[in-house]
Amino acid sequence: MAEMAKTPLLLIGGGGHCRACIDVVESTGLYDIVGIVEAKGAVPDAKMPYPIIGDDADLPDLIQHTPHCLITVGQLKNASVRSRLFQELKHLGAVLPTIISPLAYVSATARLGEGTIVMHQALVNAYAQIGENGIVNSQTLVEHDAVVGAHTHLSTGCKINGGVTLGHACFVGSGAVIKQGVTIADKVVIGANSTVLSDITEAGVFSGVVK
Repeated sequence: MAEMAKTPLLLIGGGGHCRACIDVVESTGLYDIVGIVEAKGAVPDAKMPYPIIGDDADLPDLIQHTPHCLITVGQLKNASVRSRLFQELKHLGAVLPTIISPLAYVSATARLGEGTIVMHQALVNAYAQIGENGIVNSQTLVEHDAVVGAHTHLSTGCKINGGVTLGHACFVGSGAVIKQGVTIADKVVIGANSTVLSDITEAGVFSGVVK
């Protein structure tokens, strides 16, 4: 039986997060990474196993030949770059697949937005919803019925408990825990190892125990 052809894929943005995404993409066996599109003037990453094939100005031509793209720019305190790239790629007619590590578990009843990546050993449980262009990083837990907005990064090992509503363009740091049923506004940054016990109603940076 002939081997199934892999889908050519562009990676948009280099750096450490890109390298982690490459490991996930390769593990799926579904994609053939064509190369990386980097910001103009960016210093090439010596550890990158794939070539830089252009910058943002080249995207219209590159997408004509390789429409499937994954945004591999990291996100810490600000989602603006990832959000801008997502809108630009959509405008150019790019296809943004949802990519799930074979080492992760995503419930059949969960819903993932386009362009979202679920990384190694993450767990997305029953009826959870993850918005478009999200990052569900390694060993993250998203429990039943949680709703996570678009352009949000759930960092390594954080726990989003059942029924949580998390806004758009948020960042949840490594090891943070959000109590069940809590609602969090858009553009909230939650520090590593923090515990959120009550609603957060406005944008900002929060750390420690949020009561």
